[in-house]
Amino acid sequence: MTTEPQSNLTPSSDKLWNVLLHLSPILGLGLIGPLVVYLVTKKDAGSSIPDHAKETLNFHISMFIYVMISAVLTLVIIGIVLLFICAIVSIVLAVIGAVKASDGIVYRYPLCIRFVN
Repeated sequence: MTTEPQSNLTPSSDKLWNVLLHLSPILGLGLIGPLVVYLVTKKDAGSSIPDHAKETLNFHISMFIYVMISAVLTLVIIGIVLLFICAIVSIVLAVIGAVKASDGIVYRYPLCIRFVN
């Protein structure tokens, strides 16, 4: 008799982890938080945490690329505006993702390149 791996987390703690994943840039964890959580939970059957971690990780990688491009473009002044836009978009979308996660919905970030599948 074999059993599938069970998650020790209750649905309410799943929601908490999902919200914290989306708020990781605001909490100062940036890319590292979702990466660690994804690597630890990617084999949890029946848990929504890996899906949220994967989506958040993809968004942070995408934002990192956008910020690097904007940093290079500061040489022609437009990059300063783009850096400001990247910061605002990152915060706003993180809050929207956290609200959706608290409702039990996996939020798909717009303008996100899907690196981790």
